[in-house]
Formats: sequence, structure tokens, C-alpha cells
Amino acid sequence: MTLSQELNPPALTELWDQRWPECPPFAHWLRGRYPDRWVRFHSLPGSKRYADNEGEYAIVLDRHYAVLSELRPGAVLLVVTSEWTEGPATAPQMWPRRSEVAPSAWHWQTLLEDPEEEPEYRTYTQLYAETIPWRRSAIDVLLRAVADDELANVILAPTDLRWLYLPYDGGADVILPTREQRDALKGQHRDRLSQQASGL
Repeated sequence: MTLSQELNPPALTELWDQRWPECPPFAHWLRGRYPDRWVRFHSLPGSKRYADNEGEYAIVLDRHYAVLSELRPGAVLLVVTSEWTEGPATAPQMWPRRSEVAPSAWHWQTLLEDPEEEPEYRTYTQLYAETIPWRRSAIDVLLRAVADDELANVILAPTDLRWLYLPYDGGADVILPTREQRDALKGQHRDRLSQQASGL
């Protein structure tokens, strides 16, 4: 049995609900639900949003891997990617880049971000998950796709979900188990923090 089969959809849902009961797996919601355990790091100097050349992409990747390595995922990394559909069925999909970047991921669950929205305007979030052997360069393609805004709502975590790493086009949000751990990680990378009081 592979690691991906061991961490099946029901088991992952149960573990998520235990670890992160205040929030479903929407990456952009988590910082608001766990503000005392959240920190945001920017992926380029001067808070530049997008890379323009290979040198800048190298900086983006190096910054992501530096923090992920300090978080110590263990032997494998959980990778959650998202797709969007107009109905609860998993197809047709609006962002086919996801299946190119993570073709081995299995469907985890379907979420509706705003159940109060009129049915004809609803968009469903389809979550896919997989576990991959952890090493630097393991997710280069995924991180570059996120940096180019080709993927969104990506969640990286150890298989016990004790922390969450949420890359976006411009940096990453990190949700730590405790405020103390958040403060320690924040202190190690002060040059990557926002200059805004909000931390964004």
C-alpha cells in the first residue's frame, strides 16, 4: 500500500477536522481564522510580486524551500491542489493546469465556499491530494505554477497536518501550531516580511 492510499479522503478529512476545526481547507481563509499563528513571507526582495527571469524564479524557489526545510515535513509532504467547477461534479474544470502539475493526486472533497449564493452563480472547489517524497526541488513545477498564478488554493503540510504552508503568487502564508513557533519562524526571516501593519 502506498502512502497516498494510506492517507485516503475520509482519513484526511477526519485529521483536518481535528487539527483545524475553525476552518475548511480554503487557503485564503486560514490566516483570518488563526491570526495568532499566522505569518506571511514574500517571495521576492522588495515585496515584488512576480518573477521576470530565471534568477528571480531561483530566489522564489529558494525562499519557499528554505522555510519548508525549517518546518521539517518528514519523509513525505502532503500536497493539496484545487480546481473549480460550476457544479458539484468534478468536471468540466476551469483551471486544467492543476491536472498537469499534479496528475497523480486523488480527489479529496468538494467544497462550496458560499452556500448562500444563487445556484447559477455558484463555484465549487474541488480539492485533490497526494503525498510525495520530500526533498528540495520536489515541487519546483508546482511552486512555479503558483508563482505565475496558474494555480491557487494550494496547501502543503506534513502528513499529520501539524502546520500548513500556503504558497500564493507573491509569497506564502504559514500557520504554525503555536504563537511561539510562529514568532520564532518570523524572527528568522524578517527580511521577507511585509512592511504593512497588516502583515499582508
